[in-house]
Amino acid sequence: MLRRRGYDDEDMPERGRKRRRVSESQEVEDRLESLIIRVGEKSTSSLESNLEGLVSVLEADLGAFRARILRILSDCAIRMPEKCTIYTTLVGLLNAKNYNFGGELVDYIVKTFKSSLKICRWDAARYSLRFLADLVNCHVISATSLLALLDNMVDVSNEDTVPQVRRDWYVFAVLSTLPWVGRDLYEKKETALESLLVKIEVFLNKRTKKHHNSLRVWSVDAPHPQEEYLDCLWAQIRKLRQDNWAEKHIPRPYLAFDSILCEALQHNLPVIHPPLHQESNTYPMPWVVYRMFDYTDCPDGPILPGAHSIERFLIEEHLHHIIETYHVERKDCAAHLLNFPYKSKIPLEYCIVEVIFAELFHMPTPRYLEICYGSILIELCKLQPATMPQVLAQATEILFMRIDSMNTSCFDRFVNWFSYHLSNFQFRWSWDDWDSCLLLEPEHPRPKFIQEVLHKCLRLSYHQMIKEMMPETYSRLIPVAPEPSYKYSAEGAVEKDC
Repeated sequence: MLRRRGYDDEDMPERGRKRRRVSESQEVEDRLESLIIRVGEKSTSSLESNLEGLVSVLEADLGAFRARILRILSDCAIRMPEKCTIYTTLVGLLNAKNYNFGGELVDYIVKTFKSSLKICRWDAARYSLRFLADLVNCHVISATSLLALLDNMVDVSNEDTVPQVRRDWYVFAVLSTLPWVGRDLYEKKETALESLLVKIEVFLNKRTKKHHNSLRVWSVDAPHPQEEYLDCLWAQIRKLRQDNWAEKHIPRPYLAFDSILCEALQHNLPVIHPPLHQESNTYPMPWVVYRMFDYTDCPDGPILPGAHSIERFLIEEHLHHIIETYHVERKDCAAHLLNFPYKSKIPLEYCIVEVIFAELFHMPTPRYLEICYGSILIELCKLQPATMPQVLAQATEILFMRIDSMNTSCFDRFVNWFSYHLSNFQFRWSWDDWDSCLLLEPEHPRPKFIQEVLHKCLRLSYHQMIKEMMPETYSRLIPVAPEPSYKYSAEGAVEKDC
């Protein structure tokens, strides 16, 4: 029997050598992608040393894998916006060593930004804009060219015969970018920045807000005003401006490399004009900013940022993004929410509960199925049993006390969530605390809420369980026991011949 002789690399057939080269190339690309994606995660080394090491690796591989590195960095800017400043620092260090690559990356991000605007990928466009803005802090892009871009975006607010949601989004995109780059623009281009803010203020003062009342969760503003989202963000930006554009939430790793970055040559953004409106374009709808807690509701510990502090906006945006990213898997979503990077600086449980109820009560419809939010809250209670159930109980109490003025759709969602939550915790609740509602008319929202909850619980359990879990004082609110109805054996039924 003949044996097939082995080949050395030198006499290996061409097809085999090619397959090996492809395999090795793919392995290197995968390794580079893993290194870039994981930078900034928990490590025994400091972030600064990890960035320096990664810059050395990427610089060595730019010749062979330039296109792949450009694509990975661009994808990270969009898919992981919470790590924006880490990636801009990485790009700044690469630009300081390789000016041409820095220019190529800026062109790549600009192309992504323009493409996202054209195909209505609004979140991708906003994160691309944020990334470009933060590159100003890293001395990669000039402040003058960024201001020109922001100015062109705000000019959309003066367009006629276009939907207001289009003008709203462009102004929102600019305002939501300013926390990252406002300080640098203030120091270098104060006059131009003030001119931009004046244009935004003029637009906000003249825009209509007919949608506001239909998107409110409650019909009254006490104890927390229900602000339209652009009005709220504008108030937060004005407060940031009063504080000289100093915020306490955004990590800025590039400050550690300032001596290196400030020596780098900067690039100018090309002139970018927003694409014209098309009839087929769809834009994000407006919303009302949901508020449930303030600092007086939180016990001793980190203070909840004020409603008009920019930190409140940044925290809520980050938490909403976590829910958007992981909502399909409740366990992962709950774990990532509780591992929020700045949890030691804020009352995290209160922030999480407020954001989840903001999603659940979002008008006219929540982003995801109602059960999605209920299942995430259950996982949060399991992972954090010492604090989360108490915060959730406090939130439920607040909602119940304000239910008189709650929107009808939100009332129904509250009923669905509460009954589902009770069914997962043995239907235990301190019903005696709500005894006062029994003195009200049966159709009053409070007793009506309890009655509706018990009807829902009946579907998730059985009548005897409902009867046993409720105090006797609630007997009139307990649903009637479901009994079978025998149509043909009832008295007076008409018998028919077969």
